[in-house]
Amino acid sequence: MSTRQDSSPSPAVGSRDDLVAWIAAGCKPPQDWRIGTEHEKFLFHIDTLKPVPYQGPRGVRALMQSLIDRFGWLPIIEGDNIIALKRPEGEAGGTVSLEPGGQFELSGQPLQTIHEVGAETHAHLTQCLSVGSPLGIGLLGVGFTPNWSLEEMPRMPKRRYGVMTRYMPTVGARGLDMMYRTCTIQVNLDFADEADMVKKFRVSLALQPIATAIFASSPFTEGKPNGFLSLRSEVWRDTDRRRTGMLPFVFEDGMGFERYADYALDVPMYFVYRDGEYIDVAGASFRDFMAGRLLQLPGERPTLDDWSDHLTALFPEVRMKRFLEMRGADGGRWRRICAVPAFWTGLLYDRTALDAAWDLVKDWTAEERQGLRDAVPKTALRTPFRNGSLLDVARSALAISKAGLQRRAWHDANGRDEGKFLEPVEAILQEGCTPAEEMLARYNGEWRCSVTPIFTEYAFQGADHMSANAMFL
Repeated sequence: MSTRQDSSPSPAVGSRDDLVAWIAAGCKPPQDWRIGTEHEKFLFHIDTLKPVPYQGPRGVRALMQSLIDRFGWLPIIEGDNIIALKRPEGEAGGTVSLEPGGQFELSGQPLQTIHEVGAETHAHLTQCLSVGSPLGIGLLGVGFTPNWSLEEMPRMPKRRYGVMTRYMPTVGARGLDMMYRTCTIQVNLDFADEADMVKKFRVSLALQPIATAIFASSPFTEGKPNGFLSLRSEVWRDTDRRRTGMLPFVFEDGMGFERYADYALDVPMYFVYRDGEYIDVAGASFRDFMAGRLLQLPGERPTLDDWSDHLTALFPEVRMKRFLEMRGADGGRWRRICAVPAFWTGLLYDRTALDAAWDLVKDWTAEERQGLRDAVPKTALRTPFRNGSLLDVARSALAISKAGLQRRAWHDANGRDEGKFLEPVEAILQEGCTPAEEMLARYNGEWRCSVTPIFTEYAFQGADHMSANAMFL
């Protein structure tokens, strides 16, 4: 989740048109399109395999301080706590932030190619391993905590999370699990204009369950198989239905910036940020705020920063701010972190590929799209669809994406295009076996019904991870 920082006053919102214009300002010509990748990792103590608390000599704060001391990151402070890190002005590298349960997230720089995403990912993870090793801290790449209960999860001292923690149990049974026990890989992509946004939104929303299926990696809860392949995705189905889901209106006539703004206006808010404090307004709508009807801030009207904050607190399968955010994939290891943006970039950033992807999904009904969303957490690629299975659809989408990356023709020093980053997806779809099914086979085989080996086999550590080239073989 984004980290708010104090800055110069933002313009006041005068009307609904201002909200629409704020989103539409994201339109960019194709030469300015960029790729933003966000990935979360679980932190654990290597000796105990327990989650890492914020405080203490081997805590999250100590890890962040080590990144400051050794690699020149700058702290973002809330009260007395370091809650995020940023690079010095003019330096690339993105932002490091904390999710509610201590999940360690890199919000990457907007980059032009997947090759750059790969380099950024390698640099970030190498730094984390370098400072984590002396502290005995490891990083785990899966979608849901494999053996930690909700009660065991630490609480990060980020004030907005206090508001969410109080509100979540009132709107769904799994909201706290979402906050504290899940990890994801997300991708942010641009659009040229309103028509391009609508087409990309529809394609990516329809295909989001395919990404969930391909990257499913959360089959365990508290040390046992949980009956799902992506429990992370299942948790979202019972979190807060007013701010989550497949957004059927995106496929209706009249979809555009205004329609999305109208949707967001009526989704309940969490908070308003004023003078360094998060004021709990959970349950009120942004429409109420515009009318000056917030009980906690009577007569107060919103700014455009408030609108930006609110859009960040919506959690549909694809989210729009000034770009489109793909939200369907579980957390994963090094190669899968780059495979997720490669998959979506190939589909959405080449016109021929986008047209082919639209042809693939344009006759799907709302019931079929929702049916896939409901089924994939449990059956993933084996989900029946029309005369075949989701595996067939995934293979078609992969072929479209790979061809799109070839046409983009961004090559590395060895002459390889961005399609090399799809190799993990090719392996998954060739075998028809998701990462979660691979884990379950090991659990029932050489792991002897224990999840303990996951902390070595699926952690970001080992000699094979210390070379940028090895990441992508």
